[in-house]
Amino acid sequence: MKRIFTLCLLGIFLFSLTASPGLCQTTKEILAKMIEAQGGKKVFENTKDITMSGTFDLVQQGLSGSVTVYKKEPDKRRMDFEVMGMVVTQAYDGKTAWQINPQTGSIEEMPEQQAAEMKRDAMPLVSILYPEKYGLSFILKEKEKIEDKDYFVLEMTFPDGFKATLYIDPETYLIYKTKAKAMGQMGVEVESEQFASDYKKVIGMMMAHSITVFNDGEEYLSVTITEVSFNTGLEDSLFKMSE
Repeated sequence: MKRIFTLCLLGIFLFSLTASPGLCQTTKEILAKMIEAQGGKKVFENTKDITMSGTFDLVQQGLSGSVTVYKKEPDKRRMDFEVMGMVVTQAYDGKTAWQINPQTGSIEEMPEQQAAEMKRDAMPLVSILYPEKYGLSFILKEKEKIEDKDYFVLEMTFPDGFKATLYIDPETYLIYKTKAKAMGQMGVEVESEQFASDYKKVIGMMMAHSITVFNDGEEYLSVTITEVSFNTGLEDSLFKMSE
């Protein structure tokens, strides 16, 4: 479940736009338009923390619950899930990725792969403004047609080599779909596709409020964001692993 929420944050926290598409646009031009439509450079730079809360449905398991995601700049992140009366906490404090085991209540460091994922998720929001500084790279691929619309396709590579493919609406320049490899049930790798919709502007930033995730073509998860707040003064202690 953690990997799925990782993908969701790509759609919620990263880039969007609004502009007339040209016949031949470069990667740099598309990124610039995405940033502008998302709210602009100033919005990204002025964001110190974000808190999002909502509900989720694990479709195949028939389970529902609530989720709260905290992001503090430049490199802290925490997620609290509540499902079947249990609370699952996963966090990264800028150095250590940790979790609370819901069965035992013990606090433990994450395994190496999970820790790498959490570190990626916690990257600064401004990394999209200065990709070279933060080790991000983007390659513009051939357009792909989805339901009679030709989408811009950007391959995004993180500093650790992890890749995600972004499908950008040519009319709105909002991210419509994100595709990446994910770890599914029983540790088997799957192709995970996240579809973002119901974009709303919150304090100047355009954010997806509805996310649907498919694993290997089958619906796996749906997420509805019901509340978003910015710059509430989140304390570092919220993200810190307890002794």
